[in-house]
Amino acid sequence: MIELVRLPNWRSRFEAAIDEIKFVPFDWSTQHDCGPGLAGRMDYAITGEDLTVKYQGRYKTAKGALAAMKREGFDNLADLVASFLPEIHPSEASIGDIVAYEMESPFGFALGVVNGERVFVLRPEGVGTMDLLAAKRAFKVGS
Repeated sequence: MIELVRLPNWRSRFEAAIDEIKFVPFDWSTQHDCGPGLAGRMDYAITGEDLTVKYQGRYKTAKGALAAMKREGFDNLADLVASFLPEIHPSEASIGDIVAYEMESPFGFALGVVNGERVFVLRPEGVGTMDLLAAKRAFKVGS
């Protein structure tokens, strides 16, 4: 697990990063997905650390992303995130933390980034939101 620290200007960097990707559609081929494209991008904005480096360029499809996750020994996306970040109860998640929503897919979960009571998630057309209360797992991004 990596010890991350939030940058002094993390909030403005977080807001700028969301503005940059707000209308960018979900796209496996550019790795603009819920992992590197959203959770990884927000983690980098908040801490300056890019936790997705080892996955960059390793896939261009959902099948390829799943294979990359399985090669690393993970059965679901939330367990992969837990290998990088400390897990907390979803009720403890605050702005910038990563949450995981259960879903019926080979990945088991989809990731989002907390923005108060709502969570930023990637939709086919760009960034959308979901209710924080629906999250099943959460991970602390920096101290």
